[in-house]
Amino acid sequence: MSIQIVNKENFDSIKASAKPVLLDFYADWCGPCRMLSPVIDEIAAENPQYLVGKINVDKEPELAQKFKVMTIPTLVIIKNGAVVHQSAGARPKADILALLQG
Repeated sequence: MSIQIVNKENFDSIKASAKPVLLDFYADWCGPCRMLSPVIDEIAAENPQYLVGKINVDKEPELAQKFKVMTIPTLVIIKNGAVVHQSAGARPKADILALLQG
């Protein structure tokens, strides 16, 4: 499955997904975000059971503020419309998958 670009217009439909949702808050200028991006792309491509979205904090400051994102990258996992996990910093692929499955 492809990555969804998340913005304030489509956020509610993304959040309401029946699938577990992985959101990656990032910025184009952020080095750790650029390192994490291929991992997020792999997870999206290899795991159609998840909805994977990316939120550019520079273009969507309202969403970053809503999630109290202070550091990027920040990963948020949503299940059944509720945030079940939020963490800042790059993580290994196995850790991200474990959080999605847990």
